[in-house]
Amino acid sequence: MTQPVAGLSPTRSAAGNAYKVHARDLSKTFGNVDHGAGADVTEVLKGFDLTIQDGEFVALLGPSGCGKSTFLNIIAGLEDFNGGRLLLDGAAVRGVSKKVGVVFQSYALFPWLSVQKNVEVGLKIRGVPARERHQIASRVLQTVGLEGFTQHLPHRLSGGMRQRVAIARALAYDPEVLVLDEPFGALDAQTREFLQNELLRIWETGAQKKTILFVTHSIDEAIFLADRIAVMTKRPGKIKSLIDVNLPRPRDDSARATAEYGRIRGKVAAILQEEVSLGQ
Repeated sequence: MTQPVAGLSPTRSAAGNAYKVHARDLSKTFGNVDHGAGADVTEVLKGFDLTIQDGEFVALLGPSGCGKSTFLNIIAGLEDFNGGRLLLDGAAVRGVSKKVGVVFQSYALFPWLSVQKNVEVGLKIRGVPARERHQIASRVLQTVGLEGFTQHLPHRLSGGMRQRVAIARALAYDPEVLVLDEPFGALDAQTREFLQNELLRIWETGAQKKTILFVTHSIDEAIFLADRIAVMTKRPGKIKSLIDVNLPRPRDDSARATAEYGRIRGKVAAILQEEVSLGQ
């Protein structure tokens, strides 16, 4: 039976808004290669608490190795956890969910399939008829600005375009939650900023805003994109601070030059530096 947290319904905030994702006292350990008696284990997450409201954009920051990607994989159903609770729409997370779409840093595209066919892959696995999945993929590729490249193979695309294909593939089956693991980390600065703007455009203009969890190492990226920034401690990771990003939407590059942007950046940098120092 699900227990309420701090007197609140597990699917409602104090303001009555719906929680899309609710993690409470989550823990995760990894064993070493020796699985015998007395084998060492590494605590990756411990006492991890985080709630994300429906339609909210949350960026997850923290020192390297603190468990950011592990938590993302747990939400996506790609990793199990050892203790605590994780709810999606009030229901316990048990394996891969159709409600969750995933975008990784590596594009993971099939090199022998066209852009169109790569986007259709997930729909085909879900049994969507050929004509319908073609229509959906075409529409989503138009949304990400790749309607002129549907028949290209991935090797003919730039890195930024390949990542847009990966985002389109995740959007094609209309997930309610989109989790992204440093999707722009391998791109040059100019392409990275362009795709940040593109991601905001897609999210802000959608008929229904997706709930987004965005893992990044970049403070600037987190501030520019997110409604809130969740900063993690060193391993074993937990949430150390939640910072509201009070920058108006829709956002454009002018937001980066504001005093509020600078204030948030200084605050986040100080928290991260403290955790890095503790880790050393």
